[in-house]
Amino acid sequence: MRLRGSLICVTAAAWLLFQGIGAVYADLPELYERDQLRVCADGNNLPFTNSAGEGFENRIAELMADDLGVPLRYVWAPQVMGFVRNTLELRVCDVMIGVVAGYEHLQNTNEYYRSVYSLVVPEDFEHEITRLDDPALEGLDIGVVAETPPIVPLRRSGATVRNYLLQVDTRERAPVRDAVDDVASGTLDGAVIWGPMAGYFAARHDPPLKVLPLHEDDSDVRLDFRITMGIRRGEPQWKDWINDFIARHQDEINAILVEYQVPLLDRRGALIDPTTLDAEEAS
Repeated sequence: MRLRGSLICVTAAAWLLFQGIGAVYADLPELYERDQLRVCADGNNLPFTNSAGEGFENRIAELMADDLGVPLRYVWAPQVMGFVRNTLELRVCDVMIGVVAGYEHLQNTNEYYRSVYSLVVPEDFEHEITRLDDPALEGLDIGVVAETPPIVPLRRSGATVRNYLLQVDTRERAPVRDAVDDVASGTLDGAVIWGPMAGYFAARHDPPLKVLPLHEDDSDVRLDFRITMGIRRGEPQWKDWINDFIARHQDEINAILVEYQVPLLDRRGALIDPTTLDAEEAS
């Protein structure tokens, strides 16, 4: 996929420089004209982004740049602890394309999709599980990313839980992909994974693995989340422009998400049939 504009790679030396002068930028006024769309992103974090432009957030960023009529540029950094501080807060980039609503370290735009943790199982798995208290989970070996919401209810279900690391340098490791690969190989009976990643990696096996969205779960942990874009606080006009962009391009955004097998929920938390999807029911 072709990317518009050049790709900016911020080096370790640049981080040190920015850390020293970050306070200078903190009180700068909001930009009113933009000559480029500068996106904070991880260069190896499919299905969201990568440096080759193959993720669905890459595709959405391209839509934004086209709408603005400016080049698309990236600031690449591993999406680990300190990512926001070392990118958005230092003003080396201006937007994160995918951020959970309510994330306290930045300003959220309107949501543009809602998804849910999902169970990835072999194609011939017989049970249609939609919640983590399903008796069919008892005794199964289930992979889950450490420190994510499904762990406690999975343990209560009687499943044997196998942890995969949460905070990793994505240039070196891919724990979610590893968990899904272990389901495909038979090492695991299943894996409970954040929906967009579950759908993407499950579809890349032959035969594809089955993805069961846990949209009917009513345990004491939250498994579904609304996804927004993230910007700095104190930029109301930029937020208004992005909200307007989302409203005008929701159909195109939905089509991209469906193409990447993202399980989508409507505003009531019900699972959306992608064959009948329209912008209004997904909003």
